[in-house]
Amino acid sequence: MKRSKASALTLAEKCKNILAANWQGNLNTVKADAKGSKGEIYTSKVKYFVKKGRPYIWVPEKDLHNVNAIIDERSSFAVASPFPGPLANLLKSIKKLPARVALTGDIVPLEDKRIKMAAEGLKEIISVEQKVVKESSYSVSGILSSSRFSSTSRSENLKELLEGNKQYVVYKFNLSTCTYIDGNGGNHEVELEDVEASKSDPLSPFSTSLIDGINQSEMRRRALILLCITHLKKNTKDAFLLSIDRKGFDVLGKVLGPVRSDGSREYQWKEFRIMFKEEACHVEAFCQQLVQMEEEALKNISSFSGL
Repeated sequence: MKRSKASALTLAEKCKNILAANWQGNLNTVKADAKGSKGEIYTSKVKYFVKKGRPYIWVPEKDLHNVNAIIDERSSFAVASPFPGPLANLLKSIKKLPARVALTGDIVPLEDKRIKMAAEGLKEIISVEQKVVKESSYSVSGILSSSRFSSTSRSENLKELLEGNKQYVVYKFNLSTCTYIDGNGGNHEVELEDVEASKSDPLSPFSTSLIDGINQSEMRRRALILLCITHLKKNTKDAFLLSIDRKGFDVLGKVLGPVRSDGSREYQWKEFRIMFKEEACHVEAFCQQLVQMEEEALKNISSFSGL
């Protein structure tokens, strides 16, 4: 098997993946009243989905954004990389932020005909994702069953937009700028042409559930530790899955830090990248390669230990 040519995704691909993995973000609009724009910013969390590379944002009917948008279409939208369950607590404890995407642009309300088309597009997305889960093999369902699926599944969280009693105003978000913000807070401007040309990862819609399922399982966590030891040659005490994509996955590993002036060393959390031998073009391929790598790591450890 040949390894992927590039070990990491482009910034544009990372942005697309974050947008495709999540279903909610923070929308910011300029506060307005009868006299016009007031210059202050109003923020609230809203749900969205991406179609043909554009976010379609569903704003509750009574939300102030709807008043603001009539006066001033300018807005910004921030979406974070999924950080479910135990991962959220870990990131908070080590004061590390999840990677984020920050978009600026205009929000344009859809007419009735376009709203129906957006709803149909959303129905199709939900249907496809539910079919993948329903028809998944044991290796996939085993991981998903460890996840709090109702809260980590994108399709489950988007269903209420169509099935609930709430009324929404639907907007298309027209991008002007795109910025990728890494886990250390560094800002990276991304060309819109690159964003439009890149495709989101086929794993993205399921990444939150997969990450949570692996991090919630003690057996899978131990396997991550073994992978860090065997693949990266890192003496790892603990590990959490941070992110996944078709080329591999990122792990937060607890390893010994550098020797201090008094000769002592402390454990610290560091981010590591583990590559697949082949790109995982769907959820089944991801889980199969992960299981294979776990088995190889266990064999290597057993062989080294003389067991």
